[in-house]
Amino acid sequence: MKPLLLSLLLLSSATNISAQRIDISTSKTDLILKVGDNKRLYQTYLGEKLLNKSDGDILPWQVKGGSDGSVSERGWEVYPGSGAEDYYEPALAMTHSDGNLTTILQYAEHKQQQTPFGAITEIRLKDNLYPVEVTLHYESYYKENIIKTWTVIHNNGKQPVEIWRYASAMLYFNRSEYYLTEFSSDWAKEAQMRTQPLCFGKKVIDTKLGSRAAMHTHPFFEIGLDTPAGENRGEVLMGTLAWTGNFQFTFEVDNVGNLRILPSINPYASTYEVAAKESFVTPEFIFTLSQHGTGEGSRDLQRWARLYQLKDGTGDRMTLLNNWENTYFDFDQNLLAQLMNEAKELGVDMFLLDDGWFGNKHPRKNDQAGLGDWQPTKSKLPGGIHALTESAKTAGVKFGLWIEPEMVNPKSELFEKHPDWAYTLPDRKRYYYRNQLVLDLNNPEVQEHVYKVVENILRNNPDVAYFKWDCNSPITNIFSHYLKEKQQQLYIGHVRGLYNVLQRIKKNFPNTPMMLCSGGGARCDYEALKYFTEFWCSDNTDPVERLFIQWGFSQFFPAKAMCAHVTSWNKQTSVKFRTDVASMGKLGFDIGLKELSAADLLYVQNAIKNWNRLKPAILDGVQYRLVSPYESNHTATMYTTEDATKAVLFAFDIHPRFAEKLHKVKLQGLIPTANYRVKEINVMPMIDTTKSAKQRSSAAPNPSYKSTWASDNKVYSGDYLMKVGLDVFTAQETQSHVIELAKE
Repeated sequence: MKPLLLSLLLLSSATNISAQRIDISTSKTDLILKVGDNKRLYQTYLGEKLLNKSDGDILPWQVKGGSDGSVSERGWEVYPGSGAEDYYEPALAMTHSDGNLTTILQYAEHKQQQTPFGAITEIRLKDNLYPVEVTLHYESYYKENIIKTWTVIHNNGKQPVEIWRYASAMLYFNRSEYYLTEFSSDWAKEAQMRTQPLCFGKKVIDTKLGSRAAMHTHPFFEIGLDTPAGENRGEVLMGTLAWTGNFQFTFEVDNVGNLRILPSINPYASTYEVAAKESFVTPEFIFTLSQHGTGEGSRDLQRWARLYQLKDGTGDRMTLLNNWENTYFDFDQNLLAQLMNEAKELGVDMFLLDDGWFGNKHPRKNDQAGLGDWQPTKSKLPGGIHALTESAKTAGVKFGLWIEPEMVNPKSELFEKHPDWAYTLPDRKRYYYRNQLVLDLNNPEVQEHVYKVVENILRNNPDVAYFKWDCNSPITNIFSHYLKEKQQQLYIGHVRGLYNVLQRIKKNFPNTPMMLCSGGGARCDYEALKYFTEFWCSDNTDPVERLFIQWGFSQFFPAKAMCAHVTSWNKQTSVKFRTDVASMGKLGFDIGLKELSAADLLYVQNAIKNWNRLKPAILDGVQYRLVSPYESNHTATMYTTEDATKAVLFAFDIHPRFAEKLHKVKLQGLIPTANYRVKEINVMPMIDTTKSAKQRSSAAPNPSYKSTWASDNKVYSGDYLMKVGLDVFTAQETQSHVIELAKE
């Protein structure tokens, strides 16, 4: 979380009440706030950047308040409290120590400081009757067109207060129509996009799962203003909440057609006591306002994330081979050593050992025992983790490890010793999700245990190069033995306890990359991604389904944060198709080489080399989503380097209709006056296909990779490619083309 105050950074002096206007600006957007005659703070403008700064002075802080069109002392209050003259959802609801439910915040002062990335703004509001202050924080990222905002609620009194609504922000719009795109989810069907109009009343998207909180809905949204947002057209607000627990988005259209947006921790069962002289910090709400559709908004978010939010966002990423779908729980030390050699032969950087390596009194033979006992199973791994890292060194790859340190099986030594460390209901039958319970991270002893899982592994085995950190269960049996009488603080305290652990890990092991996994993509927020280099989008690796899942997640996340693996899901598709889909993200494999023909193996080895060569475009470049799988039986996405000298186009035929018309794909992001040579890569090798995978060592050392694509190795101008396009779609099911473009 952010520190409570940024005063040491804010060198400019505080302004007084005569400063009636506060501008929070990026290269494309202006958010203008004004102090009203009643000393309260109002939003007067949020929209496309004004060319003339003085035009903002004309904007009134008051709005039309009724059906008769009258103007009253009422406006779009930036952070309204409960109990005043506003009729709608407040940003802050508080019960004061005397039982009063009304809070009215007035402007006190603000500070602004220019930064290398934009500006930091800090606005202090206070109630003139109660010792309560609220500090609004804004960070504007000028070039990337991103605004990040959060709130600190201070209790300056001598008695505790209770807060029961605590939004991170409130934004307003006055448009003719509003269209919400939400991202619903479940196991194996994450980031499913649906768009609907917002009409009078409230639409609420929330989650109450506590842990694995985003299993059913993700913490981000898009709002098309006036028209549904298109990929390259329309004004769209894209927002996401950086919180790994229960969240709530409230979209409220009022009686005169204004839209209010409140992003927040979900207040469900979470009335929070703020002690005397203490503060409550809300999560960061991150948003961008694009005038040219979701494509522009996504590119701004992706660039911002790589530069400022994602752990090691400008660093490299490792390809890997995971053993899970190859062995599941059935492996031993010798088999893993063989698989490490396969990883080297495949051409990846790392071998990742998944679930099933731990527990001795209760060995991890399935998902019913052992979770919580993080000692290598002696019968499987007599040499422990050290022997595995040594085998990885011998094979010439790095070694990574799966952990799920926040969870416990009842059948474990940890639970037998500390049953009160897990959430369990007193005197009631327990409910188990995936045969496990969630550890109570409100408890500092539990936080220490979870941290020690990582520390002990790394201190004793410094060659462990990577963690896959899983979280397979929501919070069940919702009772904390540690909190006792303050059960209403369980959900918030749990997430803050998790952050305490992650902050220690990042501080003490800053160079250890970690994958954020939660039974798939049920953790996908920008607070967690301060501590994780990437996240697992879904356990569903069927390449057809992944085209939709990755399309959805790419709205808010860069490719280098999105893990995509080649597996055996949907064997009706070719290894080429599966690999090409996975190559649009952080590439990995979860497949045994014995499943591959000699041609498939050569293909994959070459595709990995191509992916490594094109990482400056795919991982660190600019993404253009060209053809949506939601709107066509085909889909296409391309990436360019920042200077547009290199690009790669991924085109997929999903399930074409019989004799349907095929359209050219118009590219984007190229230099119109430049010439580009286009060449198909990731082509199946031409070898003797009668040879099996076991005979691959005798396969031709220099196989031929000959494309049959009509435009292969031709030169076109950037203007032609963007206005006319390329024929890359076919009438065949689950076919793929990967096209490399190089400026000449």
